[in-house]
Amino acid sequence: MFILSQGGSWVMKAAEKKVSLYDTTLRDGTQGEGFQLSGLDKLRIAHRLDEFGADYIEGGWPGSNPKDVEFFKAAADEQWNHARIAAFGSTRRHDLAVEDDPQVKLLIDAATPVITIFGKSWKLHVTEVLKTTPEENFSMIEDTVRYLGEAGREVIYDAEHFFDGYKDDHEHALQTLEAAAEGGAKCLVLCDTNGGTMPDEIGAICTAVKERVPGVPFGIHTHDDCGVGVANAIAAVDVGAVQVQGTVNGYGERTGNCNMTSVIPILQLKRGIEVVKDLTKLKELSLFVDEVSNNSPHNRAPFVGRTAFSHKGGMHVNAVQKVAHSYEHIRPGEVGNSQIILVSELSGQSNILMKAEEIGLPLAKGSEEAKAVLAKVKEREKEGYSYEAAGGSLELLIRRETGKHVTRWALREYQCNFRHYRDGHNPVCEATVNMEVEGVAEHTASEGHGVVNALDKALRQALMRHFPAIEGVSLIDYKVRILDGHAATAARTRVQIVHTDGDRTWGTVGVSDSIIEASWIALTEGIDLFLQRES
Repeated sequence: MFILSQGGSWVMKAAEKKVSLYDTTLRDGTQGEGFQLSGLDKLRIAHRLDEFGADYIEGGWPGSNPKDVEFFKAAADEQWNHARIAAFGSTRRHDLAVEDDPQVKLLIDAATPVITIFGKSWKLHVTEVLKTTPEENFSMIEDTVRYLGEAGREVIYDAEHFFDGYKDDHEHALQTLEAAAEGGAKCLVLCDTNGGTMPDEIGAICTAVKERVPGVPFGIHTHDDCGVGVANAIAAVDVGAVQVQGTVNGYGERTGNCNMTSVIPILQLKRGIEVVKDLTKLKELSLFVDEVSNNSPHNRAPFVGRTAFSHKGGMHVNAVQKVAHSYEHIRPGEVGNSQIILVSELSGQSNILMKAEEIGLPLAKGSEEAKAVLAKVKEREKEGYSYEAAGGSLELLIRRETGKHVTRWALREYQCNFRHYRDGHNPVCEATVNMEVEGVAEHTASEGHGVVNALDKALRQALMRHFPAIEGVSLIDYKVRILDGHAATAARTRVQIVHTDGDRTWGTVGVSDSIIEASWIALTEGIDLFLQRES
């Protein structure tokens, strides 16, 4: 049953069903390309997951590397308020008794309250990879689960390649689950390890598992190789799964794991299943993991991406201005996000009005000022400008068109010289700037590592004694885009620059046939905006 929330979002009425969140960012997530964590990083993320409401946190595989062993030693001394820490490993080797398997011993030594072990569901892996028999594989699963359970641990069984194994030989796959259940597993997690199963197959196979092994709850572990990792997890929950495994932001091997930042709000807001107490911390968690792992946030990510609730088309903006949920499926604040109004050649006056209100320069609807700003935006966009990521330049444009811009300097000229040495000495760029600053002539020169760095230094030298506050402004990002590649070296260039003063961040843009001129425009606008705001 769906109900309309106070904010206008359609959500499912709260259900009684409990679904536990099993986060494997620290283990499965680290198997993804470009995602590395130190031991300290793992502890920081684990604490944030604990605060957010994860029920289980899989810390790693103590048999795989010394770093994971150290993590478990440190985790044992930490205070965990909600989550249970899990160690991950495999069933015993086929040629060893469980008590003699060193990998199993390491799982015990990790001293975690939960141990998750995986075993082979697909007969192909049993006979061709492990080189053993199905009967021995059943024993490996049952022996290991029982041994760990008798050691006082909560044992979760991950049925690796379960869906592929089921489609190949359903009887064999089901017997592996029965072996784990016989050993005392507390939850049977069905893994779509290759990520090739479709949601309708997930639902049907999970239903078959429920009927065959009714006495033990089951969970779901999906990968995103077909782009349906989240959909597959939801399909499993819909037919009775009580645990969902995944990673923050979908990090993981190949195309990644089930994305927890998508599956959590879907369960809570679309299925009415409360899985965390405070969903408004979701975007914060997403950004934290990106920051700690030194990865750039995915702007278009559902729910938590910067543009997840952005509006660009004039009709859309006009509608959300009147009724937000006319173009928003949930309230952005429910997941800790916010609405963004983009300004471009597609904009209507509503875009301009909302953006002007947002930056503290309100415009009257239908006013000549509003019309002038809109016309200027469309004109500049035709020239190659883009204001979607350059809100600072848009603010300056509004200030200029409305008479709220104070001119602080006038440029007379600038020059750049690039010196390349044949003796191996690093190249040097020198920039000179000749300008008038509040009626005073300033002529400065500076060397830098490249043109932009040299220009930035020379500009700051010219301005510093007049505006010492700019010392606290830093350039943190620089991007170049060729607008008409068919023109080769004569192409127009768009440069975007991002500045910060430690508290605020703003983007500016410059467009020119010359990359140096485009850089100068974006650079000076960034500094100019800071001074406008300071005045």
